[in-house]
Amino acid sequence: MSVISNNDILKKYLQLDQKGQVQVEYVWIDGFNQLRSKTKTVDKVPLSAACLSEWNYDGSSTGQSSGRDSDILIRPVALFSDPFRGGDNKFVICDTYNPDGTPHETNYRSSCEKIMLEHADKKPWFGIEQEYMLFDPETNKPYGWPKHGLPEPQGKYYCGVGSGKIFGRDIIEAHYRACLFAGVNISGVNAEVAPGQFEFQVGPCEGISMGDHLWAARYLLDRVAEDFGIIVSIHPKPVKGEWNGAGCHTNFSSLEMREEGGLVAIQDAIKKLGLRHSEHIAVYGQDNDQRLTGRHETGRIDQFSAGVANRGVSIRIPRHVEKEGKGYFEDRRPASNIDPYRVTDIVMRSIYATNP
Repeated sequence: MSVISNNDILKKYLQLDQKGQVQVEYVWIDGFNQLRSKTKTVDKVPLSAACLSEWNYDGSSTGQSSGRDSDILIRPVALFSDPFRGGDNKFVICDTYNPDGTPHETNYRSSCEKIMLEHADKKPWFGIEQEYMLFDPETNKPYGWPKHGLPEPQGKYYCGVGSGKIFGRDIIEAHYRACLFAGVNISGVNAEVAPGQFEFQVGPCEGISMGDHLWAARYLLDRVAEDFGIIVSIHPKPVKGEWNGAGCHTNFSSLEMREEGGLVAIQDAIKKLGLRHSEHIAVYGQDNDQRLTGRHETGRIDQFSAGVANRGVSIRIPRHVEKEGKGYFEDRRPASNIDPYRVTDIVMRSIYATNP
């Protein structure tokens, strides 16, 4: 007797003709810096987020309002193709608003978009390296770790190849393909230093699109992992002890930095970032103190530092950037659980705003 899996049944239904209508998944950020979504039927294929109508949800169930006045508005801002439903179906990143039309207090995109528009002439490019760890819900331990005891120490896992080194490559590959299908500007993936730990890179993205694309990539990772029955953790210290934490290293360059002699502009920007170190740390992720200890390729959370090709500092200038005299810098302080809108916002304000 043949066995038909749930996935086989789902694929059969996904092949049915939708008779001109499409499904659009509205995705937004809740009060806990996590993603929520729900689906709307649309009569024709939207060509952009602007083609989609505003919607709402119950904010009292997402940590964003009280039960007495619970409606939160969601406005579509960034449209992507849906790799799970396929065809012309879409998902859209939304930002959140109060009933009176003002940005909700958890809507950090609104402020970020303003600073990006004010300094659009700088042509700001961002690239974010999202580190994360996969967890097995049955053992509550990282995916691939032994049920009893610990795996071998760090060393053989980073960019590793082969059984016993890599656990979850099928999940990583599925996520990569989903991002490419969706139109997310994913630029690469690699296994990280602990077993079950990985990283994907998004960018370069200009201005506000950095936050849109990173949130879209996170949504796709959560959905792919859901299909595999695996949990994704973006906690900055997912495993205590002698294991690397997880960050969201943020690379930045302006047009001036990318042109000949741009290293001078890079060094000037780093000085400005150093003057507001504590303000950056305040928005660089919860529990980041568990990660920024000065060990495991991090700088200290209470000290600002910079250097060339040094992964133990706050800001790293890559060796090739120093050699060529132009390029970008890497802010290594942001934790894996950042809101990218807040990080890209404060980077721009610290470097360019007259009254940041």
